[in-house]
Amino acid sequence: MPKKVLTNGNNENKSKKGNGKPTIKKGLIKINKKILLLGLTILIVFFFAGCVSILPTIGLAPVEEIEIVILEIFPVQIDVIARGNLPDPCTEISEVLQEREGNTLFITIKTYRSPGLCIQVLASFEEIISLEVYGLLAGTYTVDVNGVQATFDLEVDNI
Repeated sequence: MPKKVLTNGNNENKSKKGNGKPTIKKGLIKINKKILLLGLTILIVFFFAGCVSILPTIGLAPVEEIEIVILEIFPVQIDVIARGNLPDPCTEISEVLQEREGNTLFITIKTYRSPGLCIQVLASFEEIISLEVYGLLAGTYTVDVNGVQATFDLEVDNI
């Protein structure tokens, strides 16, 4: 039986086989498969580019807020609670450093992320840091945790 060429409103050519069902030409199918495969490949590359780390990453924890807690004992003990969100669950707090310059206590919270795949969702954290305040004289002090600051007052010398 001879093939009939049908034209629809979109001017797409289809052929009719002996069973009466229209089919799309094979060349168009091959091109669509190649475009689909290329698009899928690009999506996969972009997805894994954000999720894969080839080298370990060391950085600073993104602190959003800090809270100062003064314990009611003598000598005075002071804790700082730092809260924030790490970029992914594979990043962890690796080190907490303290340094004092004058009346400012600098706290640095460092992070470490090992290489490899990791889902890209925020991971909240809360780090409680006991400040080194023994020996401080009475006065107002500033606490700086990765750039977020708050102050506290010591009413008497902490000796």
